[in-house]
Amino acid sequence: MAAAPVWSVDPRTGKQREQVAVEATVQEVDAAVRAAGAARGALADRAVRAAFLRSAAEGLEVARDALVETADAETALGPARLTGELARTAYQLRAFAGIVDEGAFLDVIINHPDDTATPPVPDLRRYKVPLGVVAVYSASNFPFAFSVAGGDTASALAAGCPVVVKAHPDHPALSELVAGVLRRAAAGHGIPEGVVGLVHGFEAGIELIRHPLVAAAGFTGSVRGGRALFDAAAARPVPIPFHGELGSLNPVLVTEAAAAERAEEIGGGLAGSMTLGTGQFCVKPGLVLVPSGTGGDRLVKSLADAVGDSEPGVLLDHRMRDNFVAGVRERAGLEGVESPVTPGPGGEHTVSPGFLTVPASRLTEEGAYDLLLEECFGPVTVVVRYEDDGEATAVLSRLPGNLTATVQVSSEEAAGHGRGPELLAELTPLAGRVLVNGWPTGVAVAPAQHHGGPYPATTSTSTSVGGTAVERWLRPVAYQNAPEALLPPELRDDNPLGLPRRFNGVLER
Repeated sequence: MAAAPVWSVDPRTGKQREQVAVEATVQEVDAAVRAAGAARGALADRAVRAAFLRSAAEGLEVARDALVETADAETALGPARLTGELARTAYQLRAFAGIVDEGAFLDVIINHPDDTATPPVPDLRRYKVPLGVVAVYSASNFPFAFSVAGGDTASALAAGCPVVVKAHPDHPALSELVAGVLRRAAAGHGIPEGVVGLVHGFEAGIELIRHPLVAAAGFTGSVRGGRALFDAAAARPVPIPFHGELGSLNPVLVTEAAAAERAEEIGGGLAGSMTLGTGQFCVKPGLVLVPSGTGGDRLVKSLADAVGDSEPGVLLDHRMRDNFVAGVRERAGLEGVESPVTPGPGGEHTVSPGFLTVPASRLTEEGAYDLLLEECFGPVTVVVRYEDDGEATAVLSRLPGNLTATVQVSSEEAAGHGRGPELLAELTPLAGRVLVNGWPTGVAVAPAQHHGGPYPATTSTSTSVGGTAVERWLRPVAYQNAPEALLPPELRDDNPLGLPRRFNGVLER
């Protein structure tokens, strides 16, 4: 049987642009993983892999125009958005190069023998080593930043792990181009091009997670797809870590005082956040608790005015468009749910943004309205009108884990008065990032960033954005009573590599 073709498709028309590749066979997946494994030794030198990451960033920038053109043709996200995303991706690669140079991520700890301790302490030296080949599953909505050269790949390479990427079917042509950039950057530093493998096809993705040489996996996508891969990773004869980002509602709580103080500002900000990128951000605010009464009414009117002025947009593919239209229709059909601005089809290939409203009393118990507590991918949000703090808390208590949770407070509450201090504590169990008087769309690449959260937001406690993302691909190992001459340079007393470390209980930098 001939291998199935892989087509690049224009989401603006639904028409095929070009055949990019064919879906990988079992043998081709095996070859890609083995080539990646063979390249592992070439990443052992931290200076080499830091230089590789910087060259990869430079390569993306040199090829920017061609890459952005192809990305826009396959995703319809627009040149401005994609140019910014490419810049973010290059910045992220350089940031991980800096982390590699610094070496703190190795977490070096040295304890000399201490016979006076109870029990006695032998000579112990601990640091972290790379896991091995990492399988990376690209996301649809960030064709640069969460794809072939995105955060999973960049952090894995920084850890010293080769990668094999399962390309997303929404941007296969771009995936091939970016993989070429990374491979050329690798070759420029004497690293085998197999250090970055690329495979296409659904079955190839299944074979990848099952391959015995794959040591860990990173995924960004749907709850259904991510959970299937997570289960497959756990069911292997040798289970492996699976770091998946699966879905998030990203709740927002607007206090009564905040609505009274700045209803129009909050309504306009919400409109901009929920429609950004045609509502295709993983941190889109999908459920917003707004108080009943005059302030809340003003906020809803402001939101309706702003969303009503928004233009229809193209989603990443027609399957997502169909799911969005069906999902909105099902939610809007529930008794008591209203549509001040009706979301839905905007044309043959587009969708129109909108929002739904529902009384909080409908969501405080299990039932048909649980559908409103699930993510609907696209430009829609659910506004929940609550009567009092107890009702808002009851709704929050029913939410699953999220990437973000946001509270909009008044200036008085922000100063620590009223319920201000309680609100962060109430939201913290729900999410990995808690925002005050902001909007969750926009995930800064920074050392303190955390992009993760309780299940189903993610399947682990790690982050996929920021410097600590590298920790996902490492494991600690300790050497006991090893002669100095046998130790890796990172663990020797004289610290020949100049690494930050904890030496006999003292943190050295």
